[in-house]
Amino acid sequence: MDVDDSRAPKGSLRKFLEHLSGAGKAIGVLTSGGDAQGMNAAVRAVVRMGIYVGAKVYFIYEGYQGMVDGGSNIAEADWESVSSILQVGGTIIGSARCQAFRTREGRLKAACNLLQRGITNLCVIGGDGSLTGANLFRKEWSGLLEELARNGQIDKEAVQKYAYLNVVGMVGSIDNDFCGTDMTIGTDSALHRIIEVVDAIMTTAQSHQRTFVLEVMGRHCGYLALVSALACGADWVFLPESPPEEGWEEQMCVKLSENRARKKRLNIIIVAEGAIDTQNKPITSEKIKELVVTQLGYDTRVTILGHVQRGGTPSAFDRILASRMGVEAVIALLEATPDTPACVVSLNGNHAVRLPLMECVQMTQDVQKAMDERRFQDAVRLRGRSFAGNLNTYKRLAIKLPDDQIPKTNCNVAVINVGAPAAGMNAAVRSAVRVGIADGHRMLAIYDGFDGFAKGQIKEIGWTDVGGWTGQGGSILGTKRVLPGKYLEEIATQMRTHSINALLIIGGFEAYKSACDMAEARGLHQELCIPVCVVPATISNNVPGTEISLGSDTGLNAVVETCDRIKQSASGTKRRVFIIETMGGYCGYLANMGGLAAGADAAYIFEEPFDIRDLQSNVEHLTEKMKTTIQRGLVLRNESCSENYTTDFIYQLYSEEGKGVFDCRKNVLGHMQQGGAPSPFDRNFGTKISARAMEWITAKLKEARGRGKKFTTDDSVCVLGISKRNVIFQPVAELKKQTDFEHRIPKEQWWLKLRPLMKILAKYKASYDVSDSGQLEHVQPWSV
Repeated sequence: MDVDDSRAPKGSLRKFLEHLSGAGKAIGVLTSGGDAQGMNAAVRAVVRMGIYVGAKVYFIYEGYQGMVDGGSNIAEADWESVSSILQVGGTIIGSARCQAFRTREGRLKAACNLLQRGITNLCVIGGDGSLTGANLFRKEWSGLLEELARNGQIDKEAVQKYAYLNVVGMVGSIDNDFCGTDMTIGTDSALHRIIEVVDAIMTTAQSHQRTFVLEVMGRHCGYLALVSALACGADWVFLPESPPEEGWEEQMCVKLSENRARKKRLNIIIVAEGAIDTQNKPITSEKIKELVVTQLGYDTRVTILGHVQRGGTPSAFDRILASRMGVEAVIALLEATPDTPACVVSLNGNHAVRLPLMECVQMTQDVQKAMDERRFQDAVRLRGRSFAGNLNTYKRLAIKLPDDQIPKTNCNVAVINVGAPAAGMNAAVRSAVRVGIADGHRMLAIYDGFDGFAKGQIKEIGWTDVGGWTGQGGSILGTKRVLPGKYLEEIATQMRTHSINALLIIGGFEAYKSACDMAEARGLHQELCIPVCVVPATISNNVPGTEISLGSDTGLNAVVETCDRIKQSASGTKRRVFIIETMGGYCGYLANMGGLAAGADAAYIFEEPFDIRDLQSNVEHLTEKMKTTIQRGLVLRNESCSENYTTDFIYQLYSEEGKGVFDCRKNVLGHMQQGGAPSPFDRNFGTKISARAMEWITAKLKEARGRGKKFTTDDSVCVLGISKRNVIFQPVAELKKQTDFEHRIPKEQWWLKLRPLMKILAKYKASYDVSDSGQLEHVQPWSV
């Protein structure tokens, strides 16, 4: 935990934050339009990053209205202004719809108010309307300055000094309705609110055998409805982009009654508030309720979620997303020239990118135009790869064809869970079973890991057997850390007995190691010459071949929720520092990302060695902090970051060194990080990635059909993961070179790049590599 990180890589081709200076620059930050959870995290990042690089940062209260009204609505922010806001929903600087800014007269007043404080850099957090307004303001800037000079409100020098306005946007919208970005700030938190309600409703619906119609936000975009339907296994979903076919009323009633006939005690129907039919006529939740009651006579209730979806604390994902976007926005403003077009900082895969603002706005408007013109396939395509993928996966999993319409492959595909339990495993199993059955395979479930495999705990599993699994935590199949090594003979026998043609392993590092062991043993046991796919599932996020593992989002949210409560306790007692130990083995993902999302002062991890001097500098840093108005501290420690600097040691050191200044408490989070219901992200991710794994298995089996082919090549044993911006299959034989087997971690980890962000936002000096920043990319509908 160096204060000045001299260990950062050096090189003439690398570009570091130190090369950029904000001296003499003034940045204005505003939130506009509808509020979204995570906006405060973005505001905090802009303010702290701006101050860090030497710029002045101003809050513009109440959005564009505050900019037009001026006066106390534009106030300089300092480091402490944004303390304790990470965990707060909404926006502390307020947001308002502003008619005045739509007029040139209003924009003239706004320009005058900004110039009084020398603000020529704007960071706008809002939806497409807010960002379009900012771009128009930027285009008119020089004309507005000339008009102000003619009116005698500014002098000629000011016209030259403040000749151009730089604008960078961040999209804050719970609807995820902005093209060009995978996720907008607030979407993940809104999904948390929806899924909390769905989980609560499911228990009461089951008790009374009820049908529930849930209406979620999304006037022009069905993302929330679609993903929540995917995440809870809803019976039917209504979206603006993909209206149901003619005669949907009868089809839906048949589907609901079929599900009841399969002993399902409840039905869930999810409706986006902007749902329409193919004639662009609205489909309301009340209309659906009436239909179900009159046609089927089911006890039906309507729940309209409304503004609950906008409220509450932001999820870990939204805090990290907003923090990354805020920092990227400041860097974009520092690098901007008079010729730089207004850009929006956005997320593509796991990477922050900059896109031309107006290209994104244009594509967003094209979606609406396609819907208005009833070109619904175009609307889905323009929404992007992620939206289209979600829709196809939902359709495959929600509707089962009659058995006589599914061509049989005569292949048996087995599914097994290995390693520690991780939230989302059950969603992945459900998805694999249903996609496998739809592809014509016979699906087998292996219970209790490789231990159960060796003992023959193998049963056929059907479509309805996995109903309702999506929201269940842990592992219903049962999972153990046992590796196949010592049971290979017995496992080969079971594979022969059950004629297993392919294997899907869902688990953590043990799953990856098991696949390696099975690949190596193919020479001894020909039964192992089958396609094997690993879906990484572990809260530790330590599996090579993927940037994100199933379960790590749920684990991270558990860490962050606990940190929030602890910070609240610490700010009540004042002058208190908490040391919190997270899980993760030797992988520091939970500690590092938890530190970024919870606003920690330090996070000790194995991947970045530290010594007593680092500990001492952290104590000194906290001592200085106690002199400010922020009289509390939060320190995270990964459970295996150091053999000797244990949690107890660090607690005792801090207690001794902080005597008279602050007192200390420690907290070991333990297995609560593994438990609980899966987050919406993990439900959706598990469902999609497992479906993708089954598609790969089906393609492999199709290759071999009728030829009795044995799979002996490296590319038939793969890990399915997210890398850069793509979903890719990587042979375990290739991944071995990238693996530190002793410490059970990949040799390179992408999230270490974000480590300096946590330090900068906690007021440490750190060397932040900004080489990846600066390239303005063009928006592609299929890259979204």
